[in-house]
Formats: sequence, C-alpha cells, structure tokens
Amino acid sequence: MQRYFVDHMSETGATITGEDIHHITRVMRMSVGDTIYCCYTGKVALCAITEITNDVILANVVEWVENSNELPIKVCIASGLPKGDKLEYVIQKGTELGASEFVPFVAARSIVKWDEKKGKKKVERWGKIAKEAAEQSHRAMVPEVCNPLSFKELLSFSGSFTYQVVAYEEDAKRGESSNLARVFSQLKHGESLFVVIGPEGGLTEKEVSTLIENGFISCSFGPRILRTETAPLYVLSALSYYFELAR
Repeated sequence: MQRYFVDHMSETGATITGEDIHHITRVMRMSVGDTIYCCYTGKVALCAITEITNDVILANVVEWVENSNELPIKVCIASGLPKGDKLEYVIQKGTELGASEFVPFVAARSIVKWDEKKGKKKVERWGKIAKEAAEQSHRAMVPEVCNPLSFKELLSFSGSFTYQVVAYEEDAKRGESSNLARVFSQLKHGESLFVVIGPEGGLTEKEVSTLIENGFISCSFGPRILRTETAPLYVLSALSYYFELAR
C-alpha cells in the first residue's frame, strides 16, 4: 500500500498537497474510498480518501499503526562533500537503511566547491530524494538533509549527540577493529550517534586530530578501505544488524 508524508494531520484526518496529489490521482489512479498510509511527525495511520480536488486531498484516519520501522538509535551521517551524484546515492540508500539526518560538510580534501547561490536547489533535491526513499522503505519519518557546514560548524553541530565517531582509513590500515564495536555496545535505545566520513581523498590527519580533541572516537569500518559513498551504508547496516536482528 502506498505511503505518503503529509503536510498536516490530526487525530481524525490528514491533508495532502503538492506533488503527491499528482502521484495519487494520475500515477496510482486512486479515487475516494481508496486507502493509503499517511505519515506525520513519526506517526503512521491507515487512512481512507474522502475528497480529491486539484489543490488538496483529504483522508480520514481508519486506524493508527503502532509498530515502528525506525532504527532505535538516531544516526546522523556527516559526509565530506563528494563529487558528482555520490551524495544523492548516500542519501537515498542511507534513508532506506534508517539514517535520521544527513549533514554534508566542506572538508579540506573536498574537490567540490559549494556555491551558495546554486546550492538551494541542490538541497531541495536532496530533501526530495530522502522523502521518496522514506516512502519506498516504509519509514515513519523523512530524514533531515542540512545545508553543507564548514568544518568548524560541524564540530559545534555534533555536540548534541550521545556518541561521535569518525571513520579513519589509517585505523583500518593499522588493524584497529574494536572501537566501533565498543561504541555499539555502549549505545542504548533512544540515544544518538554522529558519524563523520571524509570525501574521496579522505580526512587529513589534522582534521582527525581535531575531531578526537573534541570527543570523537576514531575507528575503522573493517579491514578494507571503503569508498566515501560505501562507508555510510556499512555503518548503518552494521547498526541495523546489531540493534534490530542480533538482539
């Protein structure tokens, strides 16, 4: 059954606007009486469509869905700005795997130079990708996608999370294998994890040292060196297994 993230929802009904109207009426060819899942601020309800116009679709709540498909840990993926559409891939697949937030940042080795004037449309596109992936994967919430931060802003932003880790390829080369597992063992349901992953060229030694000085735990993501778009999926998959399947 189709799932939509709605603009407004009460205990009895939901209001749908924007591009979802076209999808419901033209793509899915639904009509009054058809049922859909509506999501709003992390809550999900089975709803029956009661009214369709060119500007709005109204639906009544049939029943609230109690079970949640969200990861029990809030995970924020901070990615050093990569080239091309790699960040779009991270956002799409990372949303499917349960990330709650994505924070791009400008790293020392980021090849891409962020253009504030053109950036607004790009951030809007990232948000749309996250929304569509959340609907496809039956999430109860759409991950937030932030405007790119400077490295200094990243340090300040990370302070509100329970644990902060940085993926460092030099740790993998040295054979470090316990830090990430130790963080997982200490995390409790409802807590949060902030994960920093560098761009294609990796993080500099200075950047990693600064992160460690600010409370980050440096760790490897296994013995192999992962691409910048692969590392987020590794840590999210590992978290899902640890907290959702292995318990």
